[in-house]
Amino acid sequence: MAHVVIVGGGFAGVWSAAAAARVRGDGDLRVTLVAPGDDLVLRPRLYEPEPDRATVPLKRVLEPVGVRHVRAAVQDIDVDAHVVVADGRPIGYDRLVLAAGSRLVRPDLPGAERLFDVDTLDGARRLRGHLRDRAGYTAVVVGAGFAGLEIATELAGRGRVVLVEKADEVAPDLGFGPRPAIEVALDELGIERRLGTTVTEVADGGAVLADGSRVPADAVVWTAGMEASPLTARVPGERDRLGRLTVDAHLRASGEVFAAGDVAAARMDGDHWTVQSCQHAVPMGKTAGHNAAADLLGVPLVDFAPAPYVTDVDLGAAGAVYTRGWDRIIALSGKEGKWVKRWLMSVIHPPVDDAEAILAHAGIVTMPVPF
Repeated sequence: MAHVVIVGGGFAGVWSAAAAARVRGDGDLRVTLVAPGDDLVLRPRLYEPEPDRATVPLKRVLEPVGVRHVRAAVQDIDVDAHVVVADGRPIGYDRLVLAAGSRLVRPDLPGAERLFDVDTLDGARRLRGHLRDRAGYTAVVVGAGFAGLEIATELAGRGRVVLVEKADEVAPDLGFGPRPAIEVALDELGIERRLGTTVTEVADGGAVLADGSRVPADAVVWTAGMEASPLTARVPGERDRLGRLTVDAHLRASGEVFAAGDVAAARMDGDHWTVQSCQHAVPMGKTAGHNAAADLLGVPLVDFAPAPYVTDVDLGAAGAVYTRGWDRIIALSGKEGKWVKRWLMSVIHPPVDDAEAILAHAGIVTMPVPF
């Protein structure tokens, strides 16, 4: 029996598996997802106060649609032999979907072992546990992109926050569109900024900046820089500066290998590529899973067709900024932007325990935000 293997248990991996199961129907096709954890971690929610709420048991999504879950971490991919190696065990495939996600680029600097992060569930738990019983703490947050802004504004509700950014402005990757509103929110929350610099050492009790100045702190949170899973290096093909595999309209990376989510760079249009976010991971997963199964079953393949690009940055007690388009024009801010953010964080939860609902969602690739 032909076999589709999906590597990764995040948004792209889970929806690849569900989409492959949907295409299979009652056909002869095995679908296996390989991931070391028991849960789908809702990574965009890890900045929230209770990170353990940002999980969904994988078995409640995979078991109802007949997908096998192998609890193991993949160390290698042999595209010639059509095998992945997971915890030393070879698993053969006929089609592979690589959806192994991305990871924080951890700096090599003195005291790096003292850094906190919200990149993983364990990291978010560690940060929250460290600060939970501290009143009036000081936190240094390194990086003023999406993750940095969201954890900084969340932490500002109970302590002093110093935001450190190597660029000369906050939100450098977001562009000018939302920046004035973000600056106003940071002022409202009393978040201090250190721009045009970075942390060069994490000392006991604080951070040392590039100019030699020290910022006393109870926690230093690193959010700067992401890279695709190193497993992308095991698949032939072009890779971008983030290590992502360049894929075609069907999300095929090479031969029998498809790629989705943070490990893949797919064209949105003539000028733009997908970004590393669940907004693109979900439709990429659905597309790659469909096509991996369709390729084996003689079913037509589908092109990747995502919804128009939007962003919504949570700004803690100052609300949120919701933008539309690649120029990130503000559509809603403050309380209205916050309402949209909460709606978005609710709809990223997949259906559970209901095969019909899961498979129906797996078939909806283009889901525009209705605001």
